[in-house]
Amino acid sequence: MNIQSAINKELFIPHNERMLVAVEVERRKRKRLSFLPTASKGRYTTFICLSVTNTKPHQLHITKVKQFDGSPSFTRRSQWTVEQLRQVNGINPNKDSPEFDLVFDNTVDQWVASSAAEKCIFVQILYHTRRKSYVPPRQTEFINCQSKLTGGNTVANVVQRMNVALGERGDRLTRAEDKTVELMHKAQQFADNAHKAHSCALYKHK
Repeated sequence: MNIQSAINKELFIPHNERMLVAVEVERRKRKRLSFLPTASKGRYTTFICLSVTNTKPHQLHITKVKQFDGSPSFTRRSQWTVEQLRQVNGINPNKDSPEFDLVFDNTVDQWVASSAAEKCIFVQILYHTRRKSYVPPRQTEFINCQSKLTGGNTVANVVQRMNVALGERGDRLTRAEDKTVELMHKAQQFADNAHKAHSCALYKHK
């Protein structure tokens, strides 16, 4: 199981959400905090995740997730609705860069992704998903987010391929989850019937 699947299974599925994409990030500028909880000490990896609720009306969420060194589990740190997102800034319009800013109502996060490609895929999926299916009452401003990847492939082409792959993967996951639920129900019914048969057999022998 890869990181994205693990995050989705541990943090989003139990909350009736489905993760669309996640990008590993580091802060460009460290925030100075006067107090850190004991659980937050040590090295960790940060992910910015985009998810959608399964219930209608659908809600898009942006969630900050951390995984501390030596721990297999993930921790949900902060979550915003897309309505709280005011601006996405790709920083440099003249070259591919892994840097980007997310400006919310009450905070500004300045990130560096693992690569420019991963940053662009995250931003473009956020842009197209918000625009296509989950348009908020207040619009989000996207600045310098139409850069090109190396090798002549535009971000739009990469995103299109990613969207197709994500859609196919989502369909497979949905079918697998439905099949799992069906098998669980059948197993439970079999266990109940076996228990009843066993009880009847014991009763007849008395």
